[in-house]
Amino acid sequence: MKIILHITETAQWEQAKNTGNYYNNTLDSEGFIHCSTIEQIEKTANTFFANQTGLILLCIESEKVQPEIKYEAVGEEKFPHIYGLLNTDAVIDAIAFGPDANGKFKLPPELAKFNL
Repeated sequence: MKIILHITETAQWEQAKNTGNYYNNTLDSEGFIHCSTIEQIEKTANTFFANQTGLILLCIESEKVQPEIKYEAVGEEKFPHIYGLLNTDAVIDAIAFGPDANGKFKLPPELAKFNL
């Protein structure tokens, strides 16, 4: 099982569960939903979400994702991008994801269950 991760607002995820599909505004602006691997998620969170609260980390089983996933270069790394609405049944866990007292994100211990 290959897991990719996506950070979003908790309210946005709750809405997606009601429709069966998760939408992110980057689908309109860039054509895909940004995701990260386990190795990339801390840096992604600290670069783009520093000090933000009310976030959730979606744990996505990539084999269950219906739209195409492309690993594309961003600088020196390749990030997973989902090219379409994310079917919510591909999300196998949603973990509350907030910064520590210094505003920094760390890997949630709940990710250990995936043996990543």
